[in-house]
Amino acid sequence: MNIIKGLIKKDLYNLSSYKMSLLIVIIFCGIAIIGTGNINFGPILICTIMGMISLSTFSYDEMSKSNKYILTLPTNRKEIIKSKYILAIGATILGGIFGLVLTIIIANVMNYFRPENLINLDYGSLITTTIGGMFGISLIQAIQIPSIYKWGAEKGRVQMFILVFILILLVLGIGYLIMNASFNINLETIENVMNQYGLILLVLLMAIMYLISYKVSNKIYRNKEE
Repeated sequence: MNIIKGLIKKDLYNLSSYKMSLLIVIIFCGIAIIGTGNINFGPILICTIMGMISLSTFSYDEMSKSNKYILTLPTNRKEIIKSKYILAIGATILGGIFGLVLTIIIANVMNYFRPENLINLDYGSLITTTIGGMFGISLIQAIQIPSIYKWGAEKGRVQMFILVFILILLVLGIGYLIMNASFNINLETIENVMNQYGLILLVLLMAIMYLISYKVSNKIYRNKEE
């Protein structure tokens, strides 16, 4: 476990240069919320930025060829992969929490100074939006990390976008077939189920995606020569 902690510290040190970028994102979110009164996009944006920043560690490793050195130490490929997933998942969770808290603070401050133009704080909707944003970035991470291990940081991004595009087409195609299916679908029942269990299902799907992604990455990296 100490080795994994060390690998995560190494990645966090590389990511320290992004502090200014995060500050700019926070300022931008504040200005956008103040200007539009729409608080839902704040957690999504911050969660997405932090989740994507965590993936940039692969580029640092590739440019410096650090994994060749790391593998000469008393560690193994599985621990390297675990550290990457812990960092990615941690960044997603922290991004969601930080985005949610920051949005609530900004909204309450604005409501205090502008009582004549109150921002509607629907906490249930805000939490749902945050979880939705976390699900979106977790899907990207789950696809991109194995792609990077397979094709490298640059080519992996291209392959990831292709895979995401194919997934979007598949979802749209399935949705079209369902909407135009000859059999009856009780949309009200589906809506009730999603209202009751939607958040639980999203969290469960995220866990499954990360698990499958980890297994695939582990298999790819185990057979890859550095």
